[in-house]
Parts: sequence; C-alpha cells; structure tokens
Amino acid sequence: MEALTTELGWDSELDKAELIGAWSELVGEGTAAKSRPLGIEDGVLTVQCDSTAWATQLRIMRVELLTAISRRYPRAGIQSIRFNGPDVPTWKYGRRSTQWRGPRDTYG
Repeated sequence: MEALTTELGWDSELDKAELIGAWSELVGEGTAAKSRPLGIEDGVLTVQCDSTAWATQLRIMRVELLTAISRRYPRAGIQSIRFNGPDVPTWKYGRRSTQWRGPRDTYG
C-alpha cells in the first residue's frame, strides 16, 4: 500500500491528514482540548486556540512542536505553525465603524 501511495503522490496529503487527526496525541489531551488544527496551506499549519493565552503558550512551544511534527510526519512539509486566538468583534466594519481612530478617540 505504501508503494502505491508513493507512486500516486499521496504521501504528503496522507501525512497532513494524519497530523490533523493525531493532534491530541502530538500536543497532549489538555492542550488539544483548548486548540484545534484548522488546516494546512503552503506548508503552514493553522491552529485555532480557545484564548489568547493558549495561543501565546503554543507560540512559545512552536519550535518543539515543529520538531515533533517534522520527525513524525516528515512528508507533510510543515514549515511553520500559525496560532490564532479566538474570534473577536471588530470595529472596522459595520454600523459603528469609522474612518478615524475609532472608539479610542473618545478616551483622550
């Protein structure tokens, strides 16, 4: 089976899928409960975190995670990891948007 996947060029895609599926094994159950891989594009693994604190903690661990990923899934081609914090509302669009400094200009 391995020879067939290599011949068809599926190695990289299979490693990427395995990496995403084994996220909890790679980072541990506690960390996996607070983060989840969203996908891999152009060698960048994007991970969504439940809080900015978790995103910061995982950024600190980036080198260790990249090393573990490259050892376990070398054909996935992961070159970098991007950690996103939670989605928050923005003042750039919508009913209360402004072209000026936004809500900060009323505090000074």
